[in-house]
Amino acid sequence: MKLKVVIHDAEEGGYWAEVPAIPGCATQGDTYEQLIANIYEAVEACLSIDIDTLELAENDRIMELAV
Repeated sequence: MKLKVVIHDAEEGGYWAEVPAIPGCATQGDTYEQLIANIYEAVEACLSIDIDTLELAENDRIMELAV
């Protein structure tokens, strides 16, 4: 999967980034390298769900996609 990330200079120094394809997915970092690492963590957290907490009907199924 490829995602576009918008990287901004933070007013207080460092950087912050947002992933427009995933509403609410944003992160920050003091250095560019830290920001990149934090982007990977943020995307993983935004896309992960705990399937044990989902309420499923008897005939519902869970499918996993790789894109």
